[in-house]
Amino acid sequence: MLKLGIVLCMLAAVCSAAPSHKRPWFGPRPGPRIVGGEPVDISQYPWQISLQVLGFHGCGGSIISPSWVLTAAHCVDSLPAVLFSVRAGTSTRESGGTVYDAADYVEHDGFSYATADFDIAVVEISGSFSFDNNVQAVSLGTSEPAAGTAVTITGWGDLSEGGASPRQLQAVTTNVVSRDSCNVSYGGQITERMICAGDPQGGKDACQGDSGGPLVVDSTQYGVVSWGNGCANASYPGVYSNVAALRSWITENSGV
Repeated sequence: MLKLGIVLCMLAAVCSAAPSHKRPWFGPRPGPRIVGGEPVDISQYPWQISLQVLGFHGCGGSIISPSWVLTAAHCVDSLPAVLFSVRAGTSTRESGGTVYDAADYVEHDGFSYATADFDIAVVEISGSFSFDNNVQAVSLGTSEPAAGTAVTITGWGDLSEGGASPRQLQAVTTNVVSRDSCNVSYGGQITERMICAGDPQGGKDACQGDSGGPLVVDSTQYGVVSWGNGCANASYPGVYSNVAALRSWITENSGV
């Protein structure tokens, strides 16, 4: 019981530490997304995974090789690797597909909740993914997408700010917002390790539970869901870790 109590306290600390993050939820949620999106099949986004804690969906992530997953640093948050598992190859949260134990992970040592900078981590699974139509690795971008580029975000996060989360995988397409414009919204907090995306009228964004998931153009990943002021707020675009800017770190720590 003592060990369970310690784990629950650690999980509670993760959930309360950074209210501005698209933070994970460690535990069951009432059923009704991505805000403003639509249901999709895993075969359309076969790199999408669910990063689970104690068997429950906590965050998203993406397959980047037969044995490595890319996610956000705030999703792992220095918790013991033994708590984590990766569910791949399913459109349905917490069922189907194949579950792999996490063997280890590396979170960027520059990450802090105070700045939300360097919000990136790689997770190594035990064994290797069996690639098929529902399980594939995503390519990683080497240059930052230009402002106005259409990008797609996927995940099982909340359908609205403070709302319920779906069982079916969701996707939404929105557009990259320039760093200068995003910095006006966020008072200069947007660094070179971040990119922003959203619609001027709001209504399309990642939300709680989407953390760590991929922002892609076709089958190339350019961002990792990180943080934002609320969800789908017209005045505050979503903020994503910049894969291109952190590409060398990913290679150094995963070999990908």
